[in-house]
Amino acid sequence: MSDTISKPQVIIVGGGPVGLGLAIELGQRRVACTVVERNTTVSPIPKGQNLTQRTMEHFHFWGAEKQLREARTFPPDFGMGGLTAYGELFGPYSYTWMPRELVAPYYFTENERLPQYATEEVLRARAAELSNVEVLYGWKAETVGEDQTGAFAEIAPVAGGAIRTLSAPYLVGCDGAWSTVRQAARLTQTLTEHDKVMVLLVFRSETLHRMLTERYPGKCFFSVIHPDYEGYWQFFGRVDPDANFFFHAPVPAGTTRDNFDFTALLRRAAGADFDVEIQHVGFWNLRFALADSYGQGRLFIAGDAAHSHPPYGGYGVNTGFEDAKNLGWKLAATIQGWGGARLLDSYSQERQPVFRGTIDSFIEWSILRDRDFLKSFNPDRDLDAFERKWQERSSGAEAEVGAFEPNYQGSPLVWGPPGNGPGAVGAHALKARAGHHLSPRPLSSGRNVYDELGPLHLAGARRRPRRLRRRRA
Repeated sequence: MSDTISKPQVIIVGGGPVGLGLAIELGQRRVACTVVERNTTVSPIPKGQNLTQRTMEHFHFWGAEKQLREARTFPPDFGMGGLTAYGELFGPYSYTWMPRELVAPYYFTENERLPQYATEEVLRARAAELSNVEVLYGWKAETVGEDQTGAFAEIAPVAGGAIRTLSAPYLVGCDGAWSTVRQAARLTQTLTEHDKVMVLLVFRSETLHRMLTERYPGKCFFSVIHPDYEGYWQFFGRVDPDANFFFHAPVPAGTTRDNFDFTALLRRAAGADFDVEIQHVGFWNLRFALADSYGQGRLFIAGDAAHSHPPYGGYGVNTGFEDAKNLGWKLAATIQGWGGARLLDSYSQERQPVFRGTIDSFIEWSILRDRDFLKSFNPDRDLDAFERKWQERSSGAEAEVGAFEPNYQGSPLVWGPPGNGPGAVGAHALKARAGHHLSPRPLSSGRNVYDELGPLHLAGARRRPRRLRRRRA
C-alpha cells in the first residue's frame, strides 16, 4: 500500500476501467484521488471489446491513445465490423451492422477493438504515471458513507489485515452492478427483468476461424437471431485474429457447467460442425438496471454501478467512460472553486436520461424488434415476405447507427429548445451545437479545433479560463 496521498480529495471505490478513467481525468485536472480496487490483476475474461471513436477521444486526451492502440489484439488492417445472421451463422441470410466508419468524420479519433483486460492494463499504467493518483490494489471497501465534513470509506486488505479509514470531500462508486456505494447512498434502481439465464463461453477453434475468415473476412462479431430464442441473440465474438472466441446465448434455467452440451449449442448456432476447445464457462442474468439518480450528497456512482444491461451493441464500457468524463470535470470544478453550487447535480440530470434513452431506443429496442420480426416473418412460411423484410432490415442498418448520438441538449447547463432534454437519440453534424459532440474541423489557423482545445481537455484549470473571464466582465 502506498501512502503518497494522505488527504485525497476524491475516493474512488472500484478500479476497473471506469474507476481508472475517472482517476486519470481527475489526476490530470490536479485533483488528488485514491482508488480502492480489490483485484491485484485484471480478469482474463474477454468483454467490453468495442471502443467507440468518442471513447478513443477520451484516451487521446488522457495521454493513453498510443499505448492503447499498441495493445490491440488485431492488426491495424483487420476490420472491426459485425453482422446479423438469421437461423444460423453460416446460413443464407446475413447483413453487416454497426458500421462505425460511417460516423468517423464526426470524431477526432478512430474506434478500436481489444479485450477489456488489455484496456485495463493500459489504464493502470497511465494512472501510475500521475503523482496525484494513488491506487490501492488488493483492498476492498467494507463501509462507505458521508457525514457533515465529507465522505469516508473503511477499507481492508482482501488477504486480511487491519482496517484503514479514508476520508475526502467526495466519494464515487465505480464498483459494479452490485455496488456497495449505491446501496450506502440509498440510490434506488428501476429494473427491467427479462428472466433469462445467459451463458458466456470462451473457446478456441481452428476450424471456425478458417470458416469465418473465408466467409466473413474482416468481421469481428456475429449475432444470430433464431425463432427459438424470442429475439435474444446468440453472439459470437473474436478475441483476436487467430482462433480464440467468446460466445453468449440464452440457456435453460438450472443449466450448469456439467449438465449441458455447450459444444452442441455452438455448432447449432453456427449451423456447422467444427472443433471446440472450451476454456471458460460462466453464467449471467440478462436484465436492465438503471439507478434513478447517480448521486446523493457527497456520494456518486458511475459505470455499471449506475447502469447495467446485456452486452448488446458495445454500449457498456463506453457509457461508463462518458460517466467518468462528465463527473470528472464537475468534481474538479467544484473542488477548485470555479463550479457553481448546483454543478454536481447536473451529472445525474445529464447522464441518467442518456442511458434511459440508450435502453429504450437501442438495447431493449433491438430485442423487441427482433422478437416481433421472428414472430411475423419466417422463410419456411412465406419466403417472399421474409426476404422483403430482411432486405428492409439490411438497408436500414446504417440509419440505426447514425441515430445513436448521446447529447445534453436542454440539460440544466445547456441551452435547448423548449421541451427537450438530454438523451441518446440524435444526429451527427459537422457544426457546433449546444450540448452535442463537437466535430473535429480545421480552423483558419491550420490547426484542428481539437488541437486548440487540447489544454482544456488535458489539465483543466484552478480558475476560470482567462478568455471567458474577459467576455463576462
